[in-house]
Amino acid sequence: MKIEISNIANLPSRFGKYKIKAFKERFKEHLAIYKEPFGDVTNVRIHSECLTGDAIGSLKCDCRDQLEASLKFIEEHSGMVIYLRQEGRNIGLLNKINAYALQDKGLDTIEANHQLGFKADERTYEIVDFILKHFGITKINLLTNNPLKLMGLKCVEVVARVPIVIEPNEFNEGYLRVKKEQMGHILDEK
Repeated sequence: MKIEISNIANLPSRFGKYKIKAFKERFKEHLAIYKEPFGDVTNVRIHSECLTGDAIGSLKCDCRDQLEASLKFIEEHSGMVIYLRQEGRNIGLLNKINAYALQDKGLDTIEANHQLGFKADERTYEIVDFILKHFGITKINLLTNNPLKLMGLKCVEVVARVPIVIEPNEFNEGYLRVKKEQMGHILDEK
């Protein structure tokens, strides 16, 4: 895996003051947004890009709420948010919007992906292993509701799962129900 790595820069944000580093994998550029010291066990959030949620504030998902909660957690407890360029569970923005259109016609998020010829979740996590190795991180507390992320990492020991509990809204209740009932996400643990 040939990865180009940026320098480290400061990133003051409305959530805190972080360091940031980019990792270019072929045509995808991922970010490590972090606050030190890491300690023996590092708090880590693996967040896949969601332009509609993260940047535009879409209420169809819980992505932006999870990202913001993770950044606040990292500001308070130190650690890292790994921001992966895997839009729409790695089907890309164009296909994600096509999936949204199918959802507008009554399909759920998984049915829409299948209708477009994709699995429910096309994401991979090899680059996460690379980034964690780059920082010398071997043990993590993983901020996630997704059990696939717990199994997708090969180079680290997941010491604990830290849940990210987000209150549903009228637009994402069905989406969250599908994530829980069909994808095994753990959404109601405090």
